[in-house]
Amino acid sequence: MEQSIENNPLFEAFASQKTREAATARIESLSTLVDAGSSDLRGVGSAWTRAYYGGDFDLVVPVAGQTALSLVFVQSKDGNTGGGDPAALGGGPTDKHLIYEGLSRVAADAVLAGAGTIHAGAFFSVWHPELVALRQALGLRRHPSQIVISKRGRLNFDALLFNVPGVPAYLIAGDECMAGRAAWLRARPWVSHIPLTAGNLQSAIDRLRDVEGIRRISAIGGRFTASRLIDAGLAQDLYLTTTAVEGGAPGTPWYSGVAVPQLEVVTRKQWFDHGAVITFEHFLIRGHQAFSSASRPAGV
Repeated sequence: MEQSIENNPLFEAFASQKTREAATARIESLSTLVDAGSSDLRGVGSAWTRAYYGGDFDLVVPVAGQTALSLVFVQSKDGNTGGGDPAALGGGPTDKHLIYEGLSRVAADAVLAGAGTIHAGAFFSVWHPELVALRQALGLRRHPSQIVISKRGRLNFDALLFNVPGVPAYLIAGDECMAGRAAWLRARPWVSHIPLTAGNLQSAIDRLRDVEGIRRISAIGGRFTASRLIDAGLAQDLYLTTTAVEGGAPGTPWYSGVAVPQLEVVTRKQWFDHGAVITFEHFLIRGHQAFSSASRPAGV
């Protein structure tokens, strides 16, 4: 049973604000440009999500013994993803409430982020009442578990996601990160340390699946964590929103490794936000190839 999170005034205030913001946001309807389909995918949705998204939202179907792990990014028109707040990149309320805090994680057992993404108020869930209802219809806990990756401990240990007793949190961390943190862990029995040995993310993800039952993960960044997940062969697909504004921290593409992954587009959709075109794409990650500008998808 999920431990109650009632009588937690800080979290209740946070959740109420997030719910109000999502429920009152103006969400635009998406038009479909590409719908290639794939046997690697299955669709989820409700009447409400299908009306705005334009059909079912596709989820990757992992092979036996594999965790479904999707990357989620918002990038500026000039391909930057850095800068702290994804909303500042110009995705608008449709991306934030329908995609980023919505369909991309509505079926996830957990949301994963790197240490650099964690700020004091960080807690990752779905908030729009229609998406909460869809998550319930899928038979999932109200809130996804929270996963943080930190090798050296440059991390806000006071972040909200570590302080909600009713929601399990997992810290994939090396010894350097956990030095002197025994008392911190004892005070938070809902937080579990998953050792990061020699940077081996595979064993950590396998343990989360086999021991903790986390079979679907939505990984929201940052880009260095995402690149490590790709290079380790752990990520199968990418949900990418490209906005109409230039900005973000310069030189911060969503992938920062040495071999750009091969991407196969299965969905491309668009909508208008204050007259500007915003594009959402769903790619399957098919492997790596030597870098060339021609190998990048549009906007990457």
